[in-house]
Amino acid sequence: MAVDPSGQAGSAASFAAALRIWWKVAMLSFGGPAGQIAVMHRIFVDEERWVSESRFLHALNYCMLLPGPEAQQLTTYVGWLQHGWRGGLAAGLLFVLPGFLSILLLSVLYAGFQGFTLVDALFFGLKPAVMAVVVQAVIRIGRKALKNGVMVGLAAASFAAIFLFEVPFPFIVIVAAVLGLVGGRVWPAWFLVVRGDAEPMTSLRSETRPSSARAVRVALLWLTIWLAPLAVLGAVLGGNHVFVQEGVFFGQAAVVTFGGAYAVLAYVAQKAVETFGWLQPGEMLDGLGMAETTPGPLIQVVQFVGFMAAYRNPGTLDPMLAGVIGSLVVTWVTFAPCFLWIFLGAPYIEYLRGHKGLSCALSAITAAVVGVILNLAVWFSLHTLFAEVNEQHVSGLRLLVPEWGSLDLAAAVIAAGAFLALFRFKLSMLRTLGISVAAGAAWFALRG
Repeated sequence: MAVDPSGQAGSAASFAAALRIWWKVAMLSFGGPAGQIAVMHRIFVDEERWVSESRFLHALNYCMLLPGPEAQQLTTYVGWLQHGWRGGLAAGLLFVLPGFLSILLLSVLYAGFQGFTLVDALFFGLKPAVMAVVVQAVIRIGRKALKNGVMVGLAAASFAAIFLFEVPFPFIVIVAAVLGLVGGRVWPAWFLVVRGDAEPMTSLRSETRPSSARAVRVALLWLTIWLAPLAVLGAVLGGNHVFVQEGVFFGQAAVVTFGGAYAVLAYVAQKAVETFGWLQPGEMLDGLGMAETTPGPLIQVVQFVGFMAAYRNPGTLDPMLAGVIGSLVVTWVTFAPCFLWIFLGAPYIEYLRGHKGLSCALSAITAAVVGVILNLAVWFSLHTLFAEVNEQHVSGLRLLVPEWGSLDLAAAVIAAGAFLALFRFKLSMLRTLGISVAAGAAWFALRG
């Protein structure tokens, strides 16, 4: 028997048995973070009884405070509780592995066989369905986060900042956090929306109790693991090489992914399409469709971006080989910091959860993220439904104006069907995506 840090006893599995459980969780991790966390709760709490209900929620609240995929960090944390650093490492890596392999295969097919009728038919139906999924995410998160007028105002200001004024996503997160910290002191009733009750810190292993010496060791180790490969690439290839550009950009994105993958995707899409020229607007939706229909974290979509960027800028390498290396670089810099946050911060969880200032900052960030995701929904919708979208600048404002004659009626019909499936008939996301893919393939067949 192992002692759960909440004070309740739970059963300790052998490391080999735990590996099988973590792999099971990874293979069942469809449906985005909500579905993934539900699977973990059923397995970790109800079936295996590794942790108590309170301890599971305790860990989840901490992971919600962190940048990065909360589901992957949650399984890493539970693995750390079970078997220390090797348990956390194994659980976190296994959670990412199925999605990585799936998206790598799909990226190879996408790049190598784009233009083939079958591939085009499959992805045609995905785009409008993913558009409906993103809108659903806006509504779902908005209901939880926008509890009062101040939160609604933050969401609206965030949307205007990124959509009309092209304010960078990291700046929006920073400003929202500052507003939450200050607002929590002045008007706590308006900002203390996300709450976490503090619990006493008990029964932690002696080797993982919080200490300055341990924190320094862990930080140095994982910062080296995270950044050393990127430094080597920069020294060998130069700062303008696509691998280095990907590593720097997605390494920066990894530390500002508060609010889940949908929030940072607007930032990634804007940079990948408009700044670096790695993708076309519609291709970002194709990548998101891959991530939605494969196991693992939704943020794994960045792997597709990394593959296509390197595939199209291979230098002296074979394009496919460059794409595979690009996938590895982007996956590395995206997920390595997740282990840093867990192994460094887990012993301090109780203190973080009981801090009202951090709760207020999180509330403000979450509200701002709703506006960012709304921007993503509008941006995706325009580029899905219209073949031509013009960017106009009027009095300092950036406006996206579609060419109404370029409306894709088939995409609009599939999108309408996806909305009905999700909102009216309450179908699951995977079933909705499957029906949309079938509809897109049927349209291609009828069109000849």
